[in-house]
Amino acid sequence: MIRPARQEDLDALVVLERASFRGDRITRRSFRRALAVRNAALIVETARGALRGYVLVFFRAGSAVARLYSIAVDGAARGRGVGRRLLAEAERAALRRGRRAMRLEVRRDNGASLALFQGAGYRQFGETADYYEDGMTALRFEKALGPAGAGRRR
Repeated sequence: MIRPARQEDLDALVVLERASFRGDRITRRSFRRALAVRNAALIVETARGALRGYVLVFFRAGSAVARLYSIAVDGAARGRGVGRRLLAEAERAALRRGRRAMRLEVRRDNGASLALFQGAGYRQFGETADYYEDGMTALRFEKALGPAGAGRRR
């Protein structure tokens, strides 16, 4: 089941975050804030009551571009389409909020995420050296969600 995250998901979100990332982790406080603010969509997939993954998207006022901030899938659920489903739901959430494009950053060494986003039609438009706390380069991607030409708008 894919649904908006709720306060009762907080512990599971933090556990998944710690298991998924060595650094640059979202804190419990940041998850709590994302649940409370209107400029964020925190979406989860669950199965039999267990959290299988999440995606967090931010929406800046006055911008046609949504920002996919983070996505994580539980190790036991990888390879089962959870990431694809969460990404598709994040895109639908962005469209419902009037956004016409989604942007994101991916670690250069994150092959699974690169395959997910490229397979979903995201195109690289830049890179930022020394972006992550360990010095890894971030590759910047974007996908037009609406009519052709919606692309790069700030």
